[in-house]
Amino acid sequence: MAAPDITVILITGASSGIGLETVLALAQTSSSFEILLGSRSVEKGTKALDDLRSANGQSLKGNISVVQIDVTDQKSITAAKQWVETKYGRLDVLINNAGIIVTKPCDTLTNLRETFETNTFGPAIVTETFEPLLRNSSNPRLIYVSSDAGSITTRLDKTYKWYGLRGDTYRMSKAAVNMLSACHRVNFADWGCKVCAFNPDFCVTNLTGEAGRVFRKEHGARDPKEPAAALVSIVAGKRDTDFEKSGMLDVDGSVRPW
Repeated sequence: MAAPDITVILITGASSGIGLETVLALAQTSSSFEILLGSRSVEKGTKALDDLRSANGQSLKGNISVVQIDVTDQKSITAAKQWVETKYGRLDVLINNAGIIVTKPCDTLTNLRETFETNTFGPAIVTETFEPLLRNSSNPRLIYVSSDAGSITTRLDKTYKWYGLRGDTYRMSKAAVNMLSACHRVNFADWGCKVCAFNPDFCVTNLTGEAGRVFRKEHGARDPKEPAAALVSIVAGKRDTDFEKSGMLDVDGSVRPW
């Protein structure tokens, strides 16, 4: 079981991109963080952790463990929950970070199903499964990594920088995540769980493959270290006053409209 002064943190989709940078940022911040690197594949997660330790070993304070969790597979989610429960007895912070953008040629229905399966259904089921462990925490936090692409307000704002960008199915899935976050903020208030949606903004990630990484860099995408640092501040309680505001907590410190 985890000692009371240890903060147990699970991050889904953490073998690359924002998730992996958040693992690193948390591990560099405090020795009291027990960080669970969630990965669909044990092999991929282990390699990511080995590479991270090789490049940053001297700066790591918190302990990191790889947890196999595929947010589209109930058996995988349940097994991960049972492992965390046996080892720690609780979960203090759940960061629902796993997400995809479907780029392969396919019909709209297939695109919708695959997008929602990972971006919306997955986080909902992961949270439902881990809720008992969050309830065991004295200071539980639930963070949904969403996107301003899911903001209905900015979608209708012709002056917004991404107004002309389509991505309808991705936008829909993240709008649903925002509602999920709002519902859980209300539903979980009676047992003290702090819930928010977080907007990392346009970042260099693996969401759209190598070509997408090049495109993102050419169009001014953020380094994923920036949202990772912002997530650390949320985990550390530095933005608790924003949890009661209506909207997504933004990477720049503001609150974005739903």
